[in-house]
Amino acid sequence: MIHIGCHLSISKGFEAMGHEMLSMGGDTFAFFTRNPRGGQVKELDPADVQALNSCLKEHSFAALVAHAPYTMNLCSDKDPAREYAEECFSEDLQKMELLPGNFFKKVEREFSAIQ
Repeated sequence: MIHIGCHLSISKGFEAMGHEMLSMGGDTFAFFTRNPRGGQVKELDPADVQALNSCLKEHSFAALVAHAPYTMNLCSDKDPAREYAEECFSEDLQKMELLPGNFFKKVEREFSAIQ
């Protein structure tokens, strides 16, 4: 079975993402767990997450994909960068515990040099 979705903004909350995807006719979506470039995170509302879980179940959504921020570098040789990444990773995995059965992915930005 093919599942259709796109990347949605978390700015209006978790439940809003589910309803937005339904309005577009999709059954899955991807979202950043926090600001993708700065790592700022919106405070989590457990009731909002539960409302999304109910929507996902009611409408038979496929698994979602949550993206870690671009700024997360677990392999950095700089202690502050690595500590920040470990904190983000830990927080985001805890957040994903509230959305069981979904995916968490570290997204790498690809840049090409113009020569």
